[in-house]
Amino acid sequence: MSEQETEYDVLVIGTGASGMSAAVTAAYQGLNVLVIDKAPLFGGTTARSGGWLWIPGTKLAKEQGINEPPGAARAYLQHEATTHFDSARVDAFIENGPKAIDFFTEKTCVQFDMPPVFPDYHAEAPGGQPGGRSMVTRPFDARELGARVAQLAPPVPELTVFGMMLGSGKELWHFLRAFKSFESFWYVVKRFGGHLVDVMKYGRGMTLTNGNALAGRLFKAGMDLNIPVWLSCPASRLIVEGNAVVGASVMREGKPIDIRVRRGVVLACGGFPHDIERRKQLFPHAPTGQEHFTPSPALNTGDGLRLGESVGGWVDPSIPNAAAWCPTSVTRRKDGSQGVMPHFIDRAKPGVIAVTAKGKRFTNEALSYHDFVQELVKACKDDAEVACWLICDHEHLREYGLGAVAPFPLPIGKHLKNGYLKRGSSLQELAQVIGVPVTALQEEVETFNRDASSGVDTQFAKGSTAYNRYQGDSLVQPNPCMAPIRKGPFYAIKVVVGEIGTFAGLATNASCQVLTKDGQVVRGLYAVGNDAASVMGGNYPGAGITLGPAVTFGYVAGQTLTRQADLQIAEPQRVSA
Repeated sequence: MSEQETEYDVLVIGTGASGMSAAVTAAYQGLNVLVIDKAPLFGGTTARSGGWLWIPGTKLAKEQGINEPPGAARAYLQHEATTHFDSARVDAFIENGPKAIDFFTEKTCVQFDMPPVFPDYHAEAPGGQPGGRSMVTRPFDARELGARVAQLAPPVPELTVFGMMLGSGKELWHFLRAFKSFESFWYVVKRFGGHLVDVMKYGRGMTLTNGNALAGRLFKAGMDLNIPVWLSCPASRLIVEGNAVVGASVMREGKPIDIRVRRGVVLACGGFPHDIERRKQLFPHAPTGQEHFTPSPALNTGDGLRLGESVGGWVDPSIPNAAAWCPTSVTRRKDGSQGVMPHFIDRAKPGVIAVTAKGKRFTNEALSYHDFVQELVKACKDDAEVACWLICDHEHLREYGLGAVAPFPLPIGKHLKNGYLKRGSSLQELAQVIGVPVTALQEEVETFNRDASSGVDTQFAKGSTAYNRYQGDSLVQPNPCMAPIRKGPFYAIKVVVGEIGTFAGLATNASCQVLTKDGQVVRGLYAVGNDAASVMGGNYPGAGITLGPAVTFGYVAGQTLTRQADLQIAEPQRVSA
């Protein structure tokens, strides 16, 4: 079937990990699939992500000798999801996650690597594990995409070095130690050299890592199956006949087209990070919907949720956390646009504390980003703004960097000039610059420094968990997350609330079918990724808990669509929703 025809077995709306997983799975088994996206570039939020997937019990783990106790993953997810534990969906995720990874790694170009140790974020909880569940996408040569590499959405600029994406784990380790080890220095020189050659030849780096690698690999898998992808093609409404969704009306090249489907429509539009009205309703820290900052693509405005609701689907507003929270700082780019920098691991490094406007610490800085923001919101419940300051000294800043400020030898002047980085020659001066009580900040630093000498954080237990220590610096002892803050000048960066994906989505069953509020299936309609309610129940158990379910349930949706018969329309009358 040519791209000009408007009837397919399956229509997938969205080119992120969940949508492409559904498309590739269905197409591999012979279904005729069309993928559309309203953005001019493919990859969605996935292309901006870290590219990590959290899936228990995979062959990758077992090959490293990591065999989980029976029932551990289910117990952990039940502990994490609390009030929103959906046993049927959790069981489907645990059962199908390893199958999805086997399918993609054995049948497509989608490949992953698993570090031997990457702890769950709450590894000490019932069912938690010290490793074996989080995997990262293997780097990918963008040349395999041919001319379509120009349509791949870029990573977040603030997470690159001169436009170069850095892989997690060992690569990041080499960059942080480039001037401490000849091996690391040589690694960085070769990596930079290859990147510069690519930029001169192709206009961009060709070694894709993290989420860009996942988006690129999934798109290439779709190319290998000849799946047509229409970009700049928004869907305006779903077409309903009788009691089933049988297609969607879209706009392509300025012309409306009705796309008909025989099996179903899959919503994979990336959730609602830029839907101001829904943020206003579901984000407690954003009463006007504006008090929130997100690195998610600007076109992720909740289209999938609205389409689902228009035909009877519903979004549960009672989920404990409507998004995957992430502490975020805001900077200004060269072109004048706003840059949004997620703070994933810098808070765990030794020699960093976080204080509120009162100048007081409020939590363990090495908590996961999701947990850290929850503590920040609680601490600022009576304040005019939900925000805090990350504080460090000169030695720490040049060794580890902070936020968008890279470590030595990269300069810090531009960050001081644009106000992103605040500086004071003494703690007293820094407190005055950022507007917090001088005495409170000095007391907090004194207490933290005293605890750093013993390695025991008597206030908030920074460095006390496996995840804390993994994100710290193992070369710093006795606590890899604690070191004195004592050598001026001193620095601060303001942190506000952001997210890396939304959790509140359409209710679905274990087969990814959209459900009405009374639990009935909306025939012919599926939701995956951030358009579906989080299977984690609004919590964040480990690295990759959005992309792991995205790939898994994309696979489940593709399998379900393959097994089902063509839609049988109960009534000949046609109506549009």
